[in-house]
Amino acid sequence: MLGHGRRLTCDALLFDLDGVLVDSTRCIEETWRRWAARHGLDAATVLHAAHGRRASETLGLVAPHLDQAAELTALVAHEATTTIGVSEMSGARLLLARLPASRWAVVTSGVRAVAEHRLRHVDLPMPPVMICADDVSAGKPSPEGYLAAAARLGVPPGACIVVEDAPAGLEAAVAAGMMAVAITTTHAREALRLAEVVLPRLSALRVRVNRRRRARQLEIDAPFGDGPSGARAG
Repeated sequence: MLGHGRRLTCDALLFDLDGVLVDSTRCIEETWRRWAARHGLDAATVLHAAHGRRASETLGLVAPHLDQAAELTALVAHEATTTIGVSEMSGARLLLARLPASRWAVVTSGVRAVAEHRLRHVDLPMPPVMICADDVSAGKPSPEGYLAAAARLGVPPGACIVVEDAPAGLEAAVAAGMMAVAITTTHAREALRLAEVVLPRLSALRVRVNRRRRARQLEIDAPFGDGPSGARAG
């Protein structure tokens, strides 16, 4: 273990993409700031709504008066082609290389064209299972995406751990009956209280594969003090 701490166990890890495996915060925020300025909207309000949500739902929250289809098409077209401010999150490549292909998935609020574009740009592997905004009827904080990923992997929801960076994603994980590890890449620790463990960066996540029979496949070690009070240990 990492010093003195607790251990979480699971059969599969379900990752959010932006802010977890891919550092796209600058790209996303600049896109929404320009969009807000163009429409005379407060950028801070728009950004608060945008993190962790599908663009279609953000538009409905902050600009229901606009042509939703046209605005979404323009936003997607921009994000599916730009690479400015998009990079691999430190530790992502090494972490994914350790995981069996049947034991991880990505659940993102981005559409598939944007998600695949960013993964290719940073040269991370395409997930064996990836649930995108265009695959679900309701985005985070709905649990639909995480439940769909667990079903595709053939793993019970309670045997999955979610890795997230946004409150909406953590709400989705809890609603799906899953534990969560949070990374403070886009939100302060105080906003991530639904997580079992809160870490400052992805590279602090330590995962081992346990190949013993009748044992959970993945073990996550975390120091005491990184999780909220009352966190469950697996």
